[in-house]
Amino acid sequence: MATKDAEQPAKAFEVASQAFLAQWPEYLATRELDELRARDYARLNQLGEVYLDYTGAGLYGASQVEEHVRLLESHVFGNPHSRNPASALMSEWVERGRRDVLEYFHAPPEEYVVIFTPNATGALKLVGEAYPFTPGGLYLLTFDNHNSVNGIREFARARGAQIRYIPLSIPELLADKEQLTSALAEKPSGSDCLFAYPAQSNFSGAQHDLGWVEKAQAAGWDVLLDAAAFVPTNPLDLSRVRPEFVTLSFYKMFGYPTGIGCLIAKRSVLGKLHRPWFAGGTITVASVQGDRYFLADGPEAFEDGTVDFLNIPGVEIGLRHLRRAGLDKIHTRVRCLSQWLIGELERLRHSNGRPLVRVYGPGARGPRGGTITMNFFDAEGEVIDHLRIEELAARRRISIRTGCFCNPGGGEAALGLGAEELSACFHRVETEHRSRFTLEDLRMCIDAKSTGAVRVSFGIASNFADAWRFAAFARSFRDCRAGALR
Repeated sequence: MATKDAEQPAKAFEVASQAFLAQWPEYLATRELDELRARDYARLNQLGEVYLDYTGAGLYGASQVEEHVRLLESHVFGNPHSRNPASALMSEWVERGRRDVLEYFHAPPEEYVVIFTPNATGALKLVGEAYPFTPGGLYLLTFDNHNSVNGIREFARARGAQIRYIPLSIPELLADKEQLTSALAEKPSGSDCLFAYPAQSNFSGAQHDLGWVEKAQAAGWDVLLDAAAFVPTNPLDLSRVRPEFVTLSFYKMFGYPTGIGCLIAKRSVLGKLHRPWFAGGTITVASVQGDRYFLADGPEAFEDGTVDFLNIPGVEIGLRHLRRAGLDKIHTRVRCLSQWLIGELERLRHSNGRPLVRVYGPGARGPRGGTITMNFFDAEGEVIDHLRIEELAARRRISIRTGCFCNPGGGEAALGLGAEELSACFHRVETEHRSRFTLEDLRMCIDAKSTGAVRVSFGIASNFADAWRFAAFARSFRDCRAGALR
């Protein structure tokens, strides 16, 4: 009996796999990624892991770590802020890293510079603290942004600039084109104004129009493009799309090393950025008695202290890893898996006909990447706690992510949380003179609505078995009762 039970899911998987390939024959052209997975990501199968959190962090290949270790073992590297042999060698590798990043994104070196930061958030903070916001200026952004982009509004607010958000269309969760077009056309004259948006939503996977960059610039705006969720599985050609600022984290792209991101910035805008302080590494000369300092030229003026120099060669190794794998193959594979899974999830029904899963954002064939966000509902239409879904997935060794993913605007739009409702929650805190407001407080305020969602995402080492196992997990909630799962 045990053998027969084991044969049933194997047969079901084989049938599903054949149907998948018949529907998406282009997936066959990505078979080299299966060889890469077997060679560089063998730990996934060895441990029985289904990793579906690539938007949270990419997975590193074993060869990346091995190559980096060999490099460290065979050289003597020192702090690059010197001219001794160990420092000079490291300085060469830092500059090699900058050049390789520019080359990878086809960014003209005469037009762009690479500033190394701890992560995308560090890059965004650099822009926010240094951008010349004034009382006549404006910070324009879409609802659909990571909190690190939202946080720039506090720099703008502190300097008297206005802040304006562009809402999202429902249910696609794409920025309202009419309102955006109108806002771009209404740029205040004579002031520096910044427009920020993500190339791909880290909440819904919606991909926003890169054509907005040129349209905004034609109207006089500087543009900040958050590329963190986009570049792991999509090409970004900065010789064609030319925002003033691009921010990203390398661990999102290839897993290792963590602790390094970058700001890719136009040389032409660096001159109008005004840093609120200076630090080690950012200056050519500083004086205590003379009470003066002089910032370095180029990217060094924005790299506070010593960069994570021993890990910077890992960036070059990681980019080479992606080149060998082929970003076009990764993109195709992720697209096929995403479209298949969305179709499977949207077809799931309880016996009474009620939908089991609600997927947020563009449909399977819409402008989207390999990030899929959803909520589960029981047979009575009651939302199943996303935290419980994550707990049950973990029992099956399926790594997913739940919450609002540091993207409150996308979450509020998807989950139907309105301004009045949220203001009432926050007003309660103020009237009670509390200094803290927790997620549990918000859950109590919202009543029956969900305060988060379930997110799965595909990447370089994903395969059909991963998608199939999550679909099987989702089917296990058919005809359930939310109360019985608590």
